[in-house]
Amino acid sequence: MTTFKLAESPFKSDNTASNRCGFTLMNNQVGVVVAEVMGTKPNVTVTPLPSMIRVDAVGRMDVVYDEISEALGEEPGYFDAAEFEENMSTHYGRMIHLDDRTMMFANPEDAAEYLDFDLTPVAS
Repeated sequence: MTTFKLAESPFKSDNTASNRCGFTLMNNQVGVVVAEVMGTKPNVTVTPLPSMIRVDAVGRMDVVYDEISEALGEEPGYFDAAEFEENMSTHYGRMIHLDDRTMMFANPEDAAEYLDFDLTPVAS
């Protein structure tokens, strides 16, 4: 009789804070350009995969629309929140859309000022 030892699964759950945020893009012409621009940021890691591109950051990252427009060879204002949402598949972290950029925060507390969220405890 043969006995088998079960291998430990590489897929584990870990609920500790990672201090990371990110998104996935479609692996198409626009997604590749967005990933190239984001890859120039010091705290950002870009991982190309067959059908998507992962963009991950430590702490915070800003997707500045006019940087993307320029890299696409378009006029300022071409790339915007709607264009970003169209090319993004998923995200994690707190996402804040402004007129000129999308900001991603690993920690919701860091985004509080943009959300009009008061972090001051209130006695009940």
